[in-house]
Order: sequence, then structure tokens, then C-alpha cells
Amino acid sequence: MSDIIKETDEFILELFKNELSPTFLYHNYTHSKRVYKSINEIIEDSQINVKDATILRLAALLHDTGYIHKREGHEEESVKIARDFLESKDVEADIIDGVEKCIMATKFKGTPNDKMEEFIRDADASHFGKDYFEEASEFLRQELMSQDIENFSPREWRDENIDVLVKKHQYYSDYALKNWQPVKEKNLAKLMKARKKDNKKLKKEQIKAQYKAKYKDASPERGIQTFYRVALRNHIKLSDIADTKANILLSVNAIIISLILANLFSKLDSNTYLVWPTIVFVVSSTVTMILAVIATRPNVTRGQFTKEDVKNKSVNLTFFGNFHKMELSEYQWAIDELLKDRNYVYSSLTKDLYFLGKVLDRKYRILRLTYTIFVIGTIISILAFGISLAVFDVTVEEVTKIVEPTG
Repeated sequence: MSDIIKETDEFILELFKNELSPTFLYHNYTHSKRVYKSINEIIEDSQINVKDATILRLAALLHDTGYIHKREGHEEESVKIARDFLESKDVEADIIDGVEKCIMATKFKGTPNDKMEEFIRDADASHFGKDYFEEASEFLRQELMSQDIENFSPREWRDENIDVLVKKHQYYSDYALKNWQPVKEKNLAKLMKARKKDNKKLKKEQIKAQYKAKYKDASPERGIQTFYRVALRNHIKLSDIADTKANILLSVNAIIISLILANLFSKLDSNTYLVWPTIVFVVSSTVTMILAVIATRPNVTRGQFTKEDVKNKSVNLTFFGNFHKMELSEYQWAIDELLKDRNYVYSSLTKDLYFLGKVLDRKYRILRLTYTIFVIGTIISILAFGISLAVFDVTVEEVTKIVEPTG
């Protein structure tokens, strides 16, 4: 009998390898071998004859072969495949009949009719009482998803497993009740604990969401703070951009004036046609530099306030220009008074925002004028140089001699 078991094992290995869809992540050769191992555990613990043991082993190996043709009604297909294979191996008719009966008993419904059906049913569901239950269960979930049968979320699948273990499954044989039932109960307890923890977390999130929804309109504090934070940050960023633009103009025009002083001024006596273009160029660059300095020139206020100013809420304590000459103790007192009144805090922030805007307006207006003068002065200077060269009929070689570095 050992030969037919070995041949059957080789048969299902090749069958599953060549004809079973790769989407069967659970119902495959691995599952069949696990059922075979489980039925051997039961056989070794039970007193049954060799023929019955052979029937159970063959049924364990062949019970899911029908999946190569269909999912629903695969047991009937498995019976056909088993009969064809076993008849080709000249297996006795009563063994074949017994294998068919056991395969049909693996349908997950009804109650087994005898010990043989109990044994094979328990072996087929032995993963419920095994340490690899979680792994096997996840493979089954992925199989159902990959075949578009059911798309269970992890939470839904956990609840489905609890329902199966509590209401739909039971072990029948003495061996399964003694060895697998305790592990099944541990697996079930683990699932129940996870569901309880998950439900507690879900309930907490729901309460939190309800609380947020309830007090969202009643408490706009965060929105107000975000408004001031974003507005002030944007104003400061714009101020930094204006200072950077002014610095660029200062640097460029300083270089221009340095080059003119080094290369042209010493040669104006002998090249009088360059006097006016040079004057225009220098004047426009100088005015540009002066305006760039004015745009970035800081304006510091008196730096003091009185207690009356604080009590009347007329001083902005967020701007350093209003307190830089005050003692620390006086400023600390003023801040304590400020923090007692939320409206005073927001009023100070509003003033700070407003005056930052006024400063930005001044900076950008002066910068706009500065860029305009720089561009117009550059254009007029170039035109003046061009006209002078044309009027006095100066050649390229002469211009090169004039502008080349001295020394």
C-alpha cells in the first residue's frame, strides 16, 4: 500500500504544478500535504486497519484536486480525478469507494456519518488547531481576493474567522479534541483579544471625531493662530526677498562704479566724447545705490512705553522697537498683562501684521523705483555711448584701448 501512497503524492505534485492556477495560494500542494500529515497523526493515535488507513491517506492527498477545474463543486471533480487515477493503478474497488466517500465528507457542511468521515473532516480543518493558523488563514484571504471572490479587509477577515471558529466548526475525533482543540481555543482567544482592542481603538477614534465635529465651530482658536502664523511668516519672507533684491542692486552698481573709476575717469581728458555718457552711467548707478540703501534702511522707534500704554492696550509688545530701551522687569510685567487678555494678544499680533505690511509697501515701492532708474539709466548710458562713438567716428580699436585695464 505504501507504493500507491507514494505514487499518489507524485501525481498530485505534478497535477498541481502543471494545471492548478497560481491564484490558489491556500488550496494547493502545501495544504494537501498538511492534511496528509494531520490524518497520519490521527491514524497513529487510533486503532484502525491498514485498508482504512490507506483510504484516509489517499483521500487526504486527493481531496482538493478538483480545484484544477472549478471552485464550487470541486469535491465532485476531485472524486472523478481520484477514481480515474486509482483505477489506472488497479486499486481495489472498495478502497476507491472509500476514498470517494471521504472526499465528499470534506464538504464544510453537515455532520460526518462515521469515524472515517470524522477523521478526514478533522484533518482538513486541522489548521484551526495549529500554530500556523494565522499564516494559513492569511493565504486563504489572499486567495479569495486574487480570484475576485471576496475582498475581505483584515478586520472583516478576523471577524469572519471568529464566526467560523465559534459557530461553524467543531472537531469530532478524540485525537483532535485532545490535541487541536486547545490550540484552536488559543487562536480564537487571540482573535477575540485583537477584535476587542480594535473596537476599543475604533470607539476612541469615533468619540474623538465626534468631539472635533462638535467643537470645531465653537472653538476656532487653532484657525486663528494658523492665520497669524502664516500671515506673519509670509510678510517676513517677503521682507527678506526685498532685502536680497536691494543687496543685489548695491553689489552690481558698486562693481560698475569701481570699473568706471578705474578705467574711464583717467582717460576722459583725452576722450571728451565719453564725458557725458560716463556721467549718465555713474549718476544712474549712484542713484540706484542710494535708493537701495533707503529701501533697506531700518527705522527704530523710541523704544519705550508706559504702564498707561499697557493698560490702555495702545502699545504693541511684539515689536522690539517699542521696548528695546525698557528694563527686563518692566517688559516682563507688560507681557504678563498682555497674556491675561486674549484679545490684547490678538490685537498686538494684528498691529504687528499691519505695520509689517506698511514697511513692505514702502520697501517694494522704493525697490520698484530703484529698478526703474537702474534700467532706464543703463539704457540711456548705452545709447549715449553709442551716439558719442558715432558722432566722433571712433573705431573699435580705439575703444578697446580706452577700456582695457591700465597698468
